[in-house]
Amino acid sequence: MSDPVLYRQNGGVVSIVLNRPDRLNAIDPGLAEAFLTAAERAVADIAARVVIIKGEGRAFMAGGDLAYFREAGAEAPAAAWRLITPLHRAISLLAESPLITIAELHGAVAGGGLSLALSTDLAVCADTARFDMAYLKVAASPDCSGSWSLVRHLGLRRAMGVALLGQTLSASEALALGLVNSVFPADLLSAEVEAIADRLCRGPREAIAATKRLLRAAGDKPLEEQLETEAEAFVAAAGSRDFREALAAFFERRPPQFE
Repeated sequence: MSDPVLYRQNGGVVSIVLNRPDRLNAIDPGLAEAFLTAAERAVADIAARVVIIKGEGRAFMAGGDLAYFREAGAEAPAAAWRLITPLHRAISLLAESPLITIAELHGAVAGGGLSLALSTDLAVCADTARFDMAYLKVAASPDCSGSWSLVRHLGLRRAMGVALLGQTLSASEALALGLVNSVFPADLLSAEVEAIADRLCRGPREAIAATKRLLRAAGDKPLEEQLETEAEAFVAAAGSRDFREALAAFFERRPPQFE
């Protein structure tokens, strides 16, 4: 049997690849546990800068494996915990880490797949991608941070519409709503995501990590507390080698060479 999640690394870029293409990468316990293991490995790797999350085959992810829940029968609640616990741990680890996460999306991005995509720092999709919260279609509510992320991306009213009305969104509609950052032709998607990852890897590592941390905390802090946190982060950056290099490069009219 193939590994349910593949782990690939090229310099500072880690790719976590969902690898159940025959099931549209639907989540079962093996995939959930393997995804957590991959997230833990990436977070522990001091060379890693960017994590790309993508899916093999025709889809990014079609959500939970309904056949798994059907087989569980009356034990479905316990079966749900076996999926949710490692997935939620992995999502928290990646969100709290300095790594920049990028969702590379194509085909079906549904249910837990959409929630996972929304949890990342950046999301880029193929023009053929289709987005669907899908939970109500199986009489379930969101998991994998879907409810938290959807409100923050769209605001309450639009989030309610996407979650409750069950419409499937095209790539262009997802872009217009702010669910993704960019849309590319399907045959160019991987190259474009790699270019974004390379750009981030060449950037100032600590400043990028601080920016991620500030933006993720901004919605939960009062202004005065956020201002204090911003000040502390900027002062720390001003003492860094990268800051000195950026200033030198600016006045010398050359590209900076960050560590």
